[in-house]
Amino acid sequence: MPGPSSGLLRAGIALKLNQIKRATQSYLRDRTDQATGTVTSYAIAAGLFAAAGVFLTAALLVGAAALFRWVEINYGQFWAFGAVGGLLAIIACICAAVAAIKLKRPPPQFPSLTSRLRVAIKASPVKPDQIEAVRDTAAAILQAPAAPVEHRRRRNRPGHSNRNANIGLILMASLLGYAAVRRRQQQARHARI
Repeated sequence: MPGPSSGLLRAGIALKLNQIKRATQSYLRDRTDQATGTVTSYAIAAGLFAAAGVFLTAALLVGAAALFRWVEINYGQFWAFGAVGGLLAIIACICAAVAAIKLKRPPPQFPSLTSRLRVAIKASPVKPDQIEAVRDTAAAILQAPAAPVEHRRRRNRPGHSNRNANIGLILMASLLGYAAVRRRQQQARHARI
């Protein structure tokens, strides 16, 4: 009888570990996307700051002479210097403002790793339309007579076959203990409020 129940236990632990693995991968993928977005924002901002410099230089080289001459003829030399300087300052300020807005974009909100792990641990690995089939399969396995377990000699060192199962059990116990401590802390916080 230990064979089928331990097989079901291993299968259940494997399903839970798979859910935890997927939740962790999803969290890491979101963090990677966030880091990529941040790097992209900084690159765009750097490009816009460079564009501000290019516009400043281009405006200085191309339009400054013509504007200066036109204002000088119509209003005098003092007003010509002021008009050219003001136009160049406005272009530079617009580019710098767009770059600053790009840097202050809020980061995307997504669930934390603890939230994802909590959902992965609580979620059922079986879909609602599969419950009946799983129940029948489990009942058939439990009612079947236990076959004698053959012990094969392995080339690996003794105890190695249970190593992955032991690691899985330790991980599950650690996560469940962590979840219980977090829940108590949250309940204590809510009780204080």
